[in-house]
Amino acid sequence: MLGSIAGDIIGSVYEQHPIKTMEFPLFQSSSRFTDDTVLTVAIASAIMEKVDYAASLRAFGRRYPNAGYGGAFFNWLFDPASGPYNSWGNGAAMRVSPVGFAFSTSEEVLREAKKTAEVSHNHPEGIKGAQATALAVFLARTGAAKEQIKSEITRRYGYDLSRPLDEIRAQYSFDISCQGTVPEAVTAFLESKDYEDAVKKAISLGGDSDTLACITGGIAHAFYKEIPQEIIVEVRGRLPEEFLSIIDRFSAAYPL
Repeated sequence: MLGSIAGDIIGSVYEQHPIKTMEFPLFQSSSRFTDDTVLTVAIASAIMEKVDYAASLRAFGRRYPNAGYGGAFFNWLFDPASGPYNSWGNGAAMRVSPVGFAFSTSEEVLREAKKTAEVSHNHPEGIKGAQATALAVFLARTGAAKEQIKSEITRRYGYDLSRPLDEIRAQYSFDISCQGTVPEAVTAFLESKDYEDAVKKAISLGGDSDTLACITGGIAHAFYKEIPQEIIVEVRGRLPEEFLSIIDRFSAAYPL
């Protein structure tokens, strides 16, 4: 799942300042983890500790309240009485990559992805985005070719993965929906040649850059199996010890 977190950190500085180029530095002094990382770690922790997803999301979100959550989700974090709020936002997809790494069958992956989404994002599009992302990670991790991943995601979820990235980039703008984020993130992976290229392609679309790169980065890590060491060093240096411990335990429990 480090690929998702690295994507979040690399994309963080471009969320408010979208770019339409792949010519940019991977890290700046202001590069930081956001809510995408916090909630990804929360899902990984829930899987390892076998605790309720909602409880883990709330526990981590409350410990890191300034990570950049959306307003409705922030209210959900701090109101224990609140239930799911019918969100179709891409938050359901950006936190789900640990599911694709941890479970052994597509059926388990789809079931658990749904569980991670529906505690807050119980709109059909929110659940669909989480399932599509987790399934793409699972298929990439288990040796599926890109064409197989493309075909399976298209068949199950109806996302249009036929558009070239250059065509998408020309028309794309900031979009917080699953339906306007997941297909684009998957396409960035499909057109990539390695992990770094995938993340740069996702950010170059000029949208919700940290979330696009988080989703793309998780799939790319699962597929390419490695992240450049210089990226790993930069990412680890920007994370609290609590996160590093969970990441290391998760990677040991669920190796690629």
